[in-house]
Amino acid sequence: MRDNIPILLVEDDKVDVMTVQRAFKRNNIINPLHVVANGQEALDYLHNAGACADQAACPTPGIILMDINMPVMNGIECLKALKADERLKKIPVIMLTTSKEECDRVESFRLSVAGYIIKPVEFEKFVEAVKVLNLYWTLSELP
Repeated sequence: MRDNIPILLVEDDKVDVMTVQRAFKRNNIINPLHVVANGQEALDYLHNAGACADQAACPTPGIILMDINMPVMNGIECLKALKADERLKKIPVIMLTTSKEECDRVESFRLSVAGYIIKPVEFEKFVEAVKVLNLYWTLSELP
């Protein structure tokens, strides 16, 4: 991905967070990766509220990678809030989830998600998925 564009990972599973970090390292992705554990924390981050009041510590991301199944506020609920916010709705959101539910996929795209990736179980396949994601966002023009 383009260097220095912050990426926000919205993921409650610590093992999945480490897997994303390892896959980024394996693919030489050096973008700053900021991690929050649920949709409400993502909104706080994006609105520079609460623990993210310092915008320098919580910069606006160029891309959001979001799980669906999380406590407090799930990914679909967070996506609805993001797309309703004029300032945030242009940030591309990619669902990175284990959910194979058709209703989750349909609702995500109805809410203008940029992509829907089911997390591969095998690490090497996950690394390959991140590689393709990296290539796509390296070539894409961001708003």
